Amino acid sequence: MMGRVLLAAPFPLLATPAAAATGQPVNPWVALAYLVSGVFFILALRGLSSPVSSRTGNRFGMIGMLIAVVTTLVTHDVANIVEILIAIAIGALIGVTIARRIAMTAMPELVAAFHSLVGLAAVMVGWAAYLNPGAFGLLMHDGGIEAVSKVEMGLGIGIGAITFSGSVIAFLKLSGRMSGSPILLPARHVINLGTLAAIVVLTALFALAAPQATLPLIVGLTVLAFVIGFLLIVPIGGADMPVVVSMLNSYSGWAAAAMGFTLGNTAMIITGALVGSSGAILSYIMCRAMNRSFLSVIAGGFGADASAAGGEAREQRPYKQGSAADAAFMLEQAEKVIIIPGYGMAVAQAQHALREMADMLEEKGVEVKYAIHPVAGRMPGHMNVLLAEAQVPYENVFELEDINSEFAQADVAFIIGANDVVNPAAKTDKSSPIYGMPVFDVDKAKQVFFIKRSMGGVGYAGVDNEVFYMDQTMMLLADAKKMVEEIVKAMD
Repeated sequence: MMGRVLLAAPFPLLATPAAAATGQPVNPWVALAYLVSGVFFILALRGLSSPVSSRTGNRFGMIGMLIAVVTTLVTHDVANIVEILIAIAIGALIGVTIARRIAMTAMPELVAAFHSLVGLAAVMVGWAAYLNPGAFGLLMHDGGIEAVSKVEMGLGIGIGAITFSGSVIAFLKLSGRMSGSPILLPARHVINLGTLAAIVVLTALFALAAPQATLPLIVGLTVLAFVIGFLLIVPIGGADMPVVVSMLNSYSGWAAAAMGFTLGNTAMIITGALVGSSGAILSYIMCRAMNRSFLSVIAGGFGADASAAGGEAREQRPYKQGSAADAAFMLEQAEKVIIIPGYGMAVAQAQHALREMADMLEEKGVEVKYAIHPVAGRMPGHMNVLLAEAQVPYENVFELEDINSEFAQADVAFIIGANDVVNPAAKTDKSSPIYGMPVFDVDKAKQVFFIKRSMGGVGYAGVDNEVFYMDQTMMLLADAKKMVEEIVKAMD
């Protein structure tokens, strides 16, 4: 049925290569509809660039997708519209249910799971086009599919399979079902490069092969693409997982664009190109923020080494532990407080209590600012969304490069659930897996309050934090929400 939904339409530019070859006229209204949907997708990306306009951006994306889907259904020879509408209704019900039930802390793994579905869809569409090329209006040559169409098909299947298996591994790591530490296979570089080379060779052979010889080639291509997706993500450690999520988002876009060429569908090409390019740009920006090599992350942990995989045994060291009353007293005496939220705040859902604490401090004349790391919360924008949910004023939220110089003038650095993004090892320990990643200079603040559940846990990168043991650090060991609520009570 999938093949019939997207089969040859009477509008060649927007339908299939076969239709274009017949010289049929292009319907300008369909072209306009796809163009409008593309504009809405661009506006959606623009809106999502800021928490202030993110809701509007989401609405633009929904409108653009609605226009694209309706246009495709109206202008194509659909086998059974009732079946299509039932499938849409089931998908919508599943989507609404997940959106209502999913916790904000589970958003990174949810995004990875959705990416896997996009990749799998690309694989299925590619195989459907291969098994029934006539239904997709693919150009035929000597009884087989044209070489250019087979290249597009191979790319779509290959990228889609890599996206699927890679996203599954990312989901397992982010959700805690699999260790976040890098899993370094022996001779992994040779294996990865060899597998990628084999995929390229199989794609070329598939494009050039006679019709009767193509089946083993496309099967081998698909299997190896699934395998390399697994191999690329397994060696990547927890510190790099935010980049992986963004990178897989880019892969899913390119898979959709490749399938758009196979199907001759302009909307898929536009949408896939937008997702692919924006995901690639975001991945590059995040790599710069973490001082990581973009190419090494794409290559699946080429920059990882054995020291990053295991982690060393932690030494028992003395630290200062304080109470909510101690923190409340010192916060009230401060002139400037910088709050650094992290994944622990998200897990405890402490953002509303944190906003209440900040409001009370501001009423007492204390200047309060929030510092957000580009990869805080395992996904870009995670902390911004949580703070926006708690109605924290946008003008009080600052990125790392805009506020890092202010820690030297801060009376208190209030760390709630963050860890890796404030770890000085990123600047001092060349053997650390986070070495080179820009971090907040909390060690320059006069006083540091560090909220975490216990001293037994470490950050997602799995390394100890020197900040725990500094002279000016007071550890507040408790659930983040409970601790902040106790601080608020102590300030009444």
